[in-house]
Amino acid sequence: MTMKKIFAPLALLLISAITVSAQKSITGFKNSDKQLKIEADFDAQLNAKRVGENIKLLSSVPHHVGSVGGKFVASEIAKIFKDNGWDTKIETYQLMFPTPITRVLEMSGATNYKAILKEPSFKEDATSGQLDQLPTYNCWSADGDVTANLVFVNYGLPEDYETLAKYGIDVKGKIVIAKYGRSWRGIKPKVAQEHGAIGCLIYSDPADDGYSAGDIYPIGAYKNDQTVQRGSIMDMVIYPGDPTTPNIASTVNAPRVNHNDAENLLKIPVLPISYGDAAPLLKDMAGPVAPKDWAGALPITYHIGPSKSKVHLKLAFDWKLRPGLNVIATIKGSEYPDQWIVRGNHHDAWVNGANDPISGIAAELEEAIAIGGLLKKGWKPKRTLIYCAWDAEEPGLMGSTEWVEDHALELQAKAVAYINSDGNGRGFLGVQGSHGLSNFVTDISKSVIDPQAGVSVFERQKANSATNASTSKSKKEIFEATTYPLGAMGSGSDYSSFIQHIGVPSLNIGYGGEDAGGEYHSIYDSYDHYARFKDAEFKYGVTLAKTSGRAVLRLSEADVLPFDFTALHKTIKGYITELVSNVDALREKAQVENDLIKNNAYTIAADPTTKLATPTLLTEVPFVDFSSLLNALATLEKSAQKLEKLKAGADANKLAAINAKIYSAEQSLLLPAGLPRRPWYKHSLYAPGFYTGYGVKTVPGVREAIEQQNWTETQQQITAVANAINKFSSYLDAL
Repeated sequence: MTMKKIFAPLALLLISAITVSAQKSITGFKNSDKQLKIEADFDAQLNAKRVGENIKLLSSVPHHVGSVGGKFVASEIAKIFKDNGWDTKIETYQLMFPTPITRVLEMSGATNYKAILKEPSFKEDATSGQLDQLPTYNCWSADGDVTANLVFVNYGLPEDYETLAKYGIDVKGKIVIAKYGRSWRGIKPKVAQEHGAIGCLIYSDPADDGYSAGDIYPIGAYKNDQTVQRGSIMDMVIYPGDPTTPNIASTVNAPRVNHNDAENLLKIPVLPISYGDAAPLLKDMAGPVAPKDWAGALPITYHIGPSKSKVHLKLAFDWKLRPGLNVIATIKGSEYPDQWIVRGNHHDAWVNGANDPISGIAAELEEAIAIGGLLKKGWKPKRTLIYCAWDAEEPGLMGSTEWVEDHALELQAKAVAYINSDGNGRGFLGVQGSHGLSNFVTDISKSVIDPQAGVSVFERQKANSATNASTSKSKKEIFEATTYPLGAMGSGSDYSSFIQHIGVPSLNIGYGGEDAGGEYHSIYDSYDHYARFKDAEFKYGVTLAKTSGRAVLRLSEADVLPFDFTALHKTIKGYITELVSNVDALREKAQVENDLIKNNAYTIAADPTTKLATPTLLTEVPFVDFSSLLNALATLEKSAQKLEKLKAGADANKLAAINAKIYSAEQSLLLPAGLPRRPWYKHSLYAPGFYTGYGVKTVPGVREAIEQQNWTETQQQITAVANAINKFSSYLDAL
């Protein structure tokens, strides 16, 4: 760790001490003292040593979906729930999950090389040589046997292909090689396929998480030359879950589409490789020298290609159905049994998965153990608690998506909120979620103390953000902020189906930022790696349990459910302002670039011998009418303010009536037809980007239409989102 990251100014220490000591009231509670006592009892039962023991136990074997280890991990989790008073069951779905039969990568011609495609075991890592480890591969690659020249496409993003076009390089009929990073891995082969490539390799450059970042494993935390990031390349931005059962649960008798016809699966072979296997391939490249910002840290000159030699890529998979085991543990609510607080973390991993996901599931289990302790003392939750350990998250959020699709109507009627976590480590609080819960998250963040800095996690996160801010103005704004900067939800974890498909308010909570490394989805995501580099004393496992546990307990016990839609209005207003600015920026860009083109002021290539193609004039940006959206926003402001006044003056009966309906309000923000070209995603405010994958696009229908400069669709989506916001306002008015 560095002094920069752990530094907390004295002023912040004092502010945090005042914040914590002053927290004698909790929003939504008539009797805060009682709730604070419950939380103190809950905290007292959390045990860092036990967190570490559970991480070691549950990462002791490889446990991908359908494996012997996966069944062991699910049964151990179920046993812990049962032993602590939870009504526990395992719900099983039959999930398509292909594993490799054949993996061949070789180059022949000027360079002859056969890729190793295997990570070595180390004595420093006790589980790195176990049997039943999945080999290095990208799940949902197509079967294929292709031979072609290779082209280097940087990170494989749409803008990288724009650069290739300037160099006059076409990837049609070629195999491409892209670097991991700057987007979700599945975007890289998706864009390659769109441009006519017949295969895709993805490698981790040492500039990103190898020897340029720090000492390599097993000496340090970062990728050695044979480490490989496994992972799904399902096009989850179309729909997640089992590709063969879109929109319905993968039960035994479910009708299925053939995987070759699934809309969210690519049609080209794709393979991840180490930078050790990538180096000979990249060294063989001919063609122009790559732009300076494309170059990585390998000891070569990076060329774009095509390669001098031919690359042969052959992949085949078994395409089998396997059981996905969701562990579901319940404590029935004593007063409102039909109002559910759902908490989840996945349990499957690509290999041993100590960090991803076991560090998160260990924290969730710690919450369940502490809640079990409260039960033994006679406490009972007012609302029903449902704790879930999802299977098959790694291949494409399958366990949670199938469960949500199976129980969608009941969840829409009863689920107050879904609280998610995933991997966890040392560092700073990160929360994304429904912005009606912004103030709720702020209160929790001010009540939990960071175990390293001794200040609230709210203040530590603020100090870190201010330290990394680029301007004095932004630093000042951060220091003056009184609310936690709740992020928006994209994809990549199990909250997606809850919020983006059926409109259940959701939060995703975790810690990190001082736990960097190169073990992600490799055999080195192990207990030994985690205990050395991620959270040596497992204190942040307890901190996550305190944070998520408070969210569960406060939602369970609140006299007034803590939804404040004035905060949501403010957030949407910011999104709309951005969209208007984006249109203005595109208009200005078109004017400036067209002037440059007309005056022959072309971009100069990195290699002076390379002649760039002459660019074409950009289309001018028309007027975009945002008035319906702005009017809807004004209506929402009034409705949200009216509801807050109503809650402030309501009696117990009226509050109970509001509570029974308020958590369903977010469903009004769903678009009946879903997003263009991907109707599974229905939320009008949050979705993963079509070309970002994990990364969020807010007001996605409008934003992406603007980015694609589809002005007809832009206007259509403005109307659709305005209608959704108006429907939401009407729902609030009726409470």
